[in-house]
Amino acid sequence: MSSVTESIDVDVPVHTAYNQWTQFESFPQFMSGVEEITQISETRNHWKTKVAGVEREFDTEITEQHPDERVAWKSVDGKDHAGVVTFHRIADDKTKVTVQMDWEAEGLVEKAGAAVGADDRQIKADLKRFKEFIETRGTESGAWRGDVTPPK
Repeated sequence: MSSVTESIDVDVPVHTAYNQWTQFESFPQFMSGVEEITQISETRNHWKTKVAGVEREFDTEITEQHPDERVAWKSVDGKDHAGVVTFHRIADDKTKVTVQMDWEAEGLVEKAGAAVGADDRQIKADLKRFKEFIETRGTESGAWRGDVTPPK
């Protein structure tokens, strides 16, 4: 199982960072390798990715979501993939965004990438692009403020 945890401070209020993160269809604008995300329902998304020449399609389900605090997800189509992003208010106009992801690397290319830390570098670079994206905009492109409690 591969795992990565990365954080970045963004110079926007916590609600702005959180609101933008709930706009999954905007992820290709700052996430390398994400070709397209289609929101199927309030809690389900279909992803198309292409990383190191490997194309994947999979669905994710939001398993927990609390406005301005966290969004957690897991894959629902047999792939072993899950994660959580948390938002921490540092100041009125500064937020720490932390991403933690766990997944099962498949195939030689993914296993080799995980072994040499390529996944960590990609998540870190994606967070830097998110920082640029949201700070340049200064405001979110939309928001979903729904609350999803984890299944018992």
